[in-house]
Amino acid sequence: MRKTLGWLLSLVVLIGTMGAAGSTAQAATAAGPAAATDIKDQILGIPGMSLVEEKPYPGYRFFVLTYEQPVDHRQPWKGTFKQRLTLLHKDVSRPTVFYTSGYNVNTSPRRSEPTTIVDGNQVSLEYRFFTPSRPDPANWANLDIWQAASDQHRIFTALKKVYPKKWLATGASKGGMTATYFERFYPRDMDGVVAYVAPNDVVNNEDSAYDRFFNKVGTKECRDKLNAVQREALVRREPLEAKYRAAAAENGWTFNTIGDLDRAYEAVVLDYVWAFWQYSLLSDCAAVPAAATASDQEIWDTVDTISGFSAYADQGLETYTPYYYQAGTQLGSPDIKQPHLKGLSRYGYQPPRNFVPRDIPMTFQPGAMKDVDTWVRDNADRMLFVYGQNDPWGAEPFHVGYGARDSYVMIAPGANHGANVAQLLDSEKALATARILQWAGVAPAATVADASRAVPLAAPDAQLDQRDLEREPQLRP
Repeated sequence: MRKTLGWLLSLVVLIGTMGAAGSTAQAATAAGPAAATDIKDQILGIPGMSLVEEKPYPGYRFFVLTYEQPVDHRQPWKGTFKQRLTLLHKDVSRPTVFYTSGYNVNTSPRRSEPTTIVDGNQVSLEYRFFTPSRPDPANWANLDIWQAASDQHRIFTALKKVYPKKWLATGASKGGMTATYFERFYPRDMDGVVAYVAPNDVVNNEDSAYDRFFNKVGTKECRDKLNAVQREALVRREPLEAKYRAAAAENGWTFNTIGDLDRAYEAVVLDYVWAFWQYSLLSDCAAVPAAATASDQEIWDTVDTISGFSAYADQGLETYTPYYYQAGTQLGSPDIKQPHLKGLSRYGYQPPRNFVPRDIPMTFQPGAMKDVDTWVRDNADRMLFVYGQNDPWGAEPFHVGYGARDSYVMIAPGANHGANVAQLLDSEKALATARILQWAGVAPAATVADASRAVPLAAPDAQLDQRDLEREPQLRP
């Protein structure tokens, strides 16, 4: 993939030999034979890059930035917008991980698992059209996976001049999808991709894989318990919707986008089983109430805790309008059968169109995901896909075919939507860690000789390594 910028490397490699990593002095990088330029000045020297704030963190420099991007990469003269990103800087002599969540960017210092494994820098990018990274006025036709990949490509191209070592792309859920799409459209940029729990809805109107998943996930006892609560929430629709109206009045929730409170209530209830398996473990089933003897308050509390009654109010939907728009135009969305709700469900799984304001036009493009899926099967090169065994989104995963090179799909036993390399079986964990280290160009000699000896290079950090896994309804991966 992309080669190191020779002349710049010859300067910055001097800094990589200085003392213990992480101090402010060590964060400076060489700008010339007789002068040192602070990393912040180098970053802000990139045309279009602006500083929002710098936050101190031991061993790193952490910057919140914006970068000026074309609204339409095909017609860059038609205006720009500022896209927010963060930079966790360790040292220019280390590899860099390009992290995407697919949603808003977290403006607190965080470190993804690959960043910990390679002990590197991390660039984290906010997805276009998530506020404040939204053009004004917003032409929603410019929100698609190619435009987002082109955002990443421009930022990588700009920052590669400062961070010349190897780069890896990563992300979880929609972020894993985003990292995959970036690789599909710009395969020469990254030296490896680690995509976590990335859904792959190739044919949007064929979702039988999800039905098969829900028929076998966990244990029958747990499945029956969850189904019973979900059914009971619809049986008791009248008293529970009264509680919902009271909560809406108290919190100022409105339901103009989805249409009315009844549709919102059912959407939350229908999320219940999916959301349990997405975010909980089989052991958590013990805390689910027995539907037959549960009070209205107990049914309300378990649905609210697992699904969230604010999710389909206008105020809950607004943040995620860009996601629902993409689900209804390119990404696809699941539609599962729930026979235990027969005679009680009025709307079924509602389509993304119901969650996007009607003044935003949407037309589905059925070939978008097929194109990516075919490309990954035939062309994946240094790509790792990690899934959780009990995660509904893993029912339709990516696959690598005969044309793939040095690429893998691994499943963490018993894991949910938070699956990662650390949760894999020992042999696969070692292999995955070794490949990530080699892709990043930092594998110790012992690891190259014996993959079973591969371990993360950075020490654990409870704050940096927090998992920001939001509890979201099933329609948001």
